[in-house]
Amino acid sequence: MFKTIFFDQSCVVRLLIKTYLMFRSLFCKFSEKNTLGQLFRSTQRMYSQTATELNKLPDHEVRSWLDSYDTVLTDCDGVLWMYNNAIDGSPDVINRFKEMGKKVFFVTNNSTKTRSEFLEKAISLNFHMIEEEIVSTAYAAAKYLKNRNFQKKVYVVGSSGIGKELDNVGIRHEGVGPDILQGSFQDLVHNQFVPNDEIGAVIVGFDEHFSFPKLFKAASYLDNPDCMFIATNTDERFPIAGKVVPGTGSFVRCVETAAERKAEVMGKPNPLICEGLFSDFKIDPKRTLMIGDRANTDIELGTNCGFQTLLVGTGIHNLNDVDMWKKSVDPNDKKLIPDVFLPSLGDLLKYMT
Repeated sequence: MFKTIFFDQSCVVRLLIKTYLMFRSLFCKFSEKNTLGQLFRSTQRMYSQTATELNKLPDHEVRSWLDSYDTVLTDCDGVLWMYNNAIDGSPDVINRFKEMGKKVFFVTNNSTKTRSEFLEKAISLNFHMIEEEIVSTAYAAAKYLKNRNFQKKVYVVGSSGIGKELDNVGIRHEGVGPDILQGSFQDLVHNQFVPNDEIGAVIVGFDEHFSFPKLFKAASYLDNPDCMFIATNTDERFPIAGKVVPGTGSFVRCVETAAERKAEVMGKPNPLICEGLFSDFKIDPKRTLMIGDRANTDIELGTNCGFQTLLVGTGIHNLNDVDMWKKSVDPNDKKLIPDVFLPSLGDLLKYMT
């Protein structure tokens, strides 16, 4: 009797195992051909920090990668356009993304323009965008203060883009424009400058009129620990044909040194710049792609937020830089390694038909 029961139980166990293996085999075959399989694979981060060259993969693998995200965030300068010219193929790729049903957002550290000014430029270069799909650091800084019910006045070391975005949310400000040293700095310190008691925040962005008086005033206001200190971004520099344009980060470091304080940074790679995208548009990090040309802002933002990442070679960084980071023992360098690489965003178009 006991032998019979044992035999019956073992038969049942073997039958269950055989059934499980059969269904697993069927599921694997089904997954290769069916959207359910695509959906399952899409929850995984493909090519994680391998700098895989997309243009060297079989077409079907690139198309599978295209299916792995629903939202696209992209930098602008060096990815979509260079100065006032679109980079070849980039408008077609962005517009095709939207035709495919993907959400697309321009996320830029450039604080010199408002969202409406960026939109005007995008439309003129044939990008089919709307203002709500553009996130700039000037806008992010103004929204950051507005969301925190800021009621005082802002001292701005930066351009008119910051001033206009503050105007748009009803926040008063001063400081935009030239402020050159008149006479001696002793006269500035002891006679000319009278601190404005209404100042409750200092914002530092790109400022072509950066000067000693501006540095002095910003540091003086920030000597008050209750004064908020905001930086739009910390991009260090922009090399151009044997010359170097100092970036916003150069100005931020000056003010931080003089004030002996660290700024709250709005721009990439700080996830703060995506605050509105998470709250308003409910983007899913695992189904989001970040595209950029600068690894220590664009790609690192993607790493910090858990996005997929694509580095393009039309701007600051390229595969030579990536090879250096791969060999590095510094864990911070590893954050700069993208999932995938393309020489140009326009190279993606042939896989999107």
